[in-house]
Amino acid sequence: MTDHIIVEQPSAHPGVQLIRFNRPEKKNAITRAMYRTMADALKAADADTTIRATAFLGTEGCFSSGNDLNDFLAAAVGGGGLEQEILDFLYALVKAEKPVISGVDGLAIGIGTTIHLHCDLTIASSRSQFRTPFVDLALVPEAGSSLVAPRLMGQQRAFALLAAGEGFSAAEAKDAGIIWKVVEPGEVDAVTLATAARLAAKPPEALRIARDLIRGDSGEIIARIDEEARHFSARLKSAEARAAFEAFMRR
Repeated sequence: MTDHIIVEQPSAHPGVQLIRFNRPEKKNAITRAMYRTMADALKAADADTTIRATAFLGTEGCFSSGNDLNDFLAAAVGGGGLEQEILDFLYALVKAEKPVISGVDGLAIGIGTTIHLHCDLTIASSRSQFRTPFVDLALVPEAGSSLVAPRLMGQQRAFALLAAGEGFSAAEAKDAGIIWKVVEPGEVDAVTLATAARLAAKPPEALRIARDLIRGDSGEIIARIDEEARHFSARLKSAEARAAFEAFMRR
């Protein structure tokens, strides 16, 4: 386990597993080790009957700035592809058998935005900003977002988010259906954990069936994640992407 991801079961919120990004000095940019820890935590929650909901949180002012670009630059220079740790986390998130709640305060970039497309409820502070600069980095959408986002918010808003790289405010994200509720910045952690605790207290089998009916079969999303990953890996090896990463790192 990396200290950049904190996994715990808060005593004040029985039945809840908390996964918290804890790399504020890098705006909670996600490394391969962090992905591995989060995937393991989601799988452990599925196997642990004492855990009935998982909550994702970041730090003050930042949920996550997305993938650590050093990893991507290394893949671009070395001719590698999308790392298995990322895919394992996405599979675990999509296949999670228990409710997943997220709380956002501030920046939510790239996977820091698309992760919420797979959460059952997301609470965000009024100062939150959601953006996916995939094309700006000569990449393509990931995490099944190219399938889920148009269904959720319509083609034009999905294009604005995923292809044009337009930022969404908390109010715009709520209107688009990316998040459930907007609160003040100091309330995000408490509201997120309280929401997760309320779900954890519900009859688990009834909740599982209701959730499965609402979410539907995950197979199509997994297939899209794999399709996106093939394109993503090819783009990582491109001269276009290498130039975009190097320009970003020089900023």
